Amino acid sequence: MATLLAPPSTSLTLPAPLALDSGQRLENVTIAYETYGDLHADKSNAILVCHALTGDQHLASPHPITGKPGWWNRMVGPGKPIDTSRYHVICANVIGSCMGSTGPASPASDGEPYGMRFPVITIRDMVRALIGLLDTLGIERLHAVVGGSMGGMQTLSLAANFPDRAARVLAIATTARHSAQNIAFHEVGRQAIMADPNWQGGSYYGTGSIPDKGLAVARMAAHITYLSEAGLTEKFGRRLQDRPDGTRGAKSFGFDADFQVESYLRYQGLSFSDRFDANSYLYITRAMDYFDLAEEHGGRLADAFAGSSARFCVISFDTDWLYPTADSRAVVHALNAAALPVSFVELSAPFGHDSFLLDVPALDRVVGGFLG
Repeated sequence: MATLLAPPSTSLTLPAPLALDSGQRLENVTIAYETYGDLHADKSNAILVCHALTGDQHLASPHPITGKPGWWNRMVGPGKPIDTSRYHVICANVIGSCMGSTGPASPASDGEPYGMRFPVITIRDMVRALIGLLDTLGIERLHAVVGGSMGGMQTLSLAANFPDRAARVLAIATTARHSAQNIAFHEVGRQAIMADPNWQGGSYYGTGSIPDKGLAVARMAAHITYLSEAGLTEKFGRRLQDRPDGTRGAKSFGFDADFQVESYLRYQGLSFSDRFDANSYLYITRAMDYFDLAEEHGGRLADAFAGSSARFCVISFDTDWLYPTADSRAVVHALNAAALPVSFVELSAPFGHDSFLLDVPALDRVVGGFLG
């Protein structure tokens, strides 16, 4: 098994303040990250993996709260598509999150948690922090940057804003701009959190009460978008839960979780509130909503990639209605217009948007082939 260059989870503080798109500066930024596999002496084999909205740096190691395997454990490791016997793999928690990198729960200059004093951030700000991490580690050019969903937004942003920093860019199940529908779903989640009395204007840290009910509802609404109708139908259909008294598949004629899909969503919501911070959810979803790569670069998406020299691979899934294949094709067309080498594939999978996290052998083959 490949050895770790650093402890399974570590952190560093960026040596300079981080300038943000809002015009503010974030001081003493801490980045929590993990590394897997040895780094070559010339530092040529580094791969940066960017995580999605509710992800973290625990890419291929057990999660410290849930104990579950890393969120891409099936993809990253010795002999796997992202092969840690060949590559030095880095995964960092984004700023604004709650797994060790600076975010709303972190102490501000007065020693108290930022709460809603934390500045609103963008995907480009997240990438600036990642570049700060790479600079501090002395890695000038990545073998590749890889990410799915919000992680894919980061890969595209890195390619556009730091075009010399990655030789390969792999963007999976993602988009170059958040749609009105996606913004709408996020707003439902944010309003659920802020309507929870325990949110307390975002100043709930240390009070003994957290907006877990609002966060659970936000997670339930978002989780629906990660799945496909066919997948939900196959897994749950309209099947009823067994009642506590042992009655099999009976209606309660009340508002308990009668249907199996209701029980599933409630479980997803409650378990999420045990591991994630509500304010971080507000800030990260806002960053995703602001994401529009063409707008950042004068209004034409091809111009965003004009300075790049990377090779690109864009992957979509046929059942993903959150970031449908049309979104990926728009990125590919822009890369073609910028005369950049790009491979594109739409993969068939029944899992919807979450397909990039699940067992899709065709994805493994594409990822391994492109990185190699």
